[in-house]
Amino acid sequence: MFLARRTMVRLAAVAIAALGVGAEPACARDPFPSRPIKIVVPVAAGGAPDVVARIVADKLAQKLGKVVIVEDRPGGGERIGAEFVAKAEPDGYTLLAAPPGSLVISPILFSHLNYDATAFVPVTVLTSGHLVLVTSPVLNITSLADLVARAKANPGRITYASPGTGTPPHLTGEMLKAAAHIETTHVPYKGLAPALTDLLAGHVDVMFDNLGNSISYIRSGRLKALGIADDARIAELPDVPPIAQTFPGVHSTSWFGVVAPPKTPREIADRLAAVIAEVLHSPEVVEKLKTMSFTPVGSSPAEMAKFLLEESTRWRAVIAAAGIRAE
Repeated sequence: MFLARRTMVRLAAVAIAALGVGAEPACARDPFPSRPIKIVVPVAAGGAPDVVARIVADKLAQKLGKVVIVEDRPGGGERIGAEFVAKAEPDGYTLLAAPPGSLVISPILFSHLNYDATAFVPVTVLTSGHLVLVTSPVLNITSLADLVARAKANPGRITYASPGTGTPPHLTGEMLKAAAHIETTHVPYKGLAPALTDLLAGHVDVMFDNLGNSISYIRSGRLKALGIADDARIAELPDVPPIAQTFPGVHSTSWFGVVAPPKTPREIADRLAAVIAEVLHSPEVVEKLKTMSFTPVGSSPAEMAKFLLEESTRWRAVIAAAGIRAE
């Protein structure tokens, strides 16, 4: 009787264990995604990264049949938002949509960050845009050659604005300085808006700016484009020469990419990348991005990982050569 009872208890325990194995939490079996996704943007609302993220989020929600929220977490030179995502659960439900600052530039400039940018799981590069070298017509700088000649004749007298130390416009300005062998003076601002305001007024001489931000001023004649930080002419400004044509190696793009928290499973990153690529190349999204002078990319996680390494290598060399330090 005792043995029979012990056998029944053992069988019951096995049955309960079997039920436990088969009754894993529903979320472990649910296909991704099964709940809302949050996309964190590390800059203030209304800026290009925020607008691009919202364009993508809207269509991504339709594609996945799930709510996709865009949450702006500005501050700290994009580092606050990046840190938040770095500490999120690695389940694909919290993503970072960021410009180069938090992903490749801050890790070079700052010896101590509260996150490891190399540990993020790459998902996809969303868009790519052009940087254009612009000046105010009131300054009567007629061309890139004229700018270089003036800078060589007056070392340090030519000023160039940027939205802040370590931003792509600043680093592109340093890239041009090195390639052209000129001395110019960097004037950092707290954002693009005040920098552009002073440029339009002629208080600073030149600035590298996102094409989408400057193109209306160029077309209206309030700004003059001296060159594109690219290797070839572009359709939007066919008469503006690429700077690399005169100074090889001066190449810089304005891009936004999506990464996931460290240790996010590869299959989730692959799934997100594939769906986002479909969204980016839908006619409606392509048209919206075109109005902002952005080109949709939609790379794979592996392609983005390679791209991030290339960008990091490029900017590390510029920062080291210019002796730039974090402020």
